[in-house]
Amino acid sequence: MTTRTGSQADVKQLLDVFKALANPVRLQVLQWLREPARHFPVERAIADPVEVGVCVTHIREKAGLAQSTVSAYMAELQRAGLVRATRVGKWTYYQRDEARIAELVATLGRSL
Repeated sequence: MTTRTGSQADVKQLLDVFKALANPVRLQVLQWLREPARHFPVERAIADPVEVGVCVTHIREKAGLAQSTVSAYMAELQRAGLVRATRVGKWTYYQRDEARIAELVATLGRSL
């Protein structure tokens, strides 16, 4: 069913994003990832935080949460299409998916 405010797929997509961002820690992490070199220890990174992303270990340290909690939070942000994950050896790096975020903002604009 398509409504004036957008398709059901658009609505589901936005609900997934809102659920992911409803948690203050996930929202904070997404904000940190906007400027990774400013918020995470670049000198300890084995990959470029701008090009590859930030290691989940660094996110865990900054957030002060258990590894499993941070991994679950990052998986939720990834399912919502807000971040992308990249494996480098045994580590997982996350970065914002700026193109996807722009699409979601456009969808929000069409839907509200």
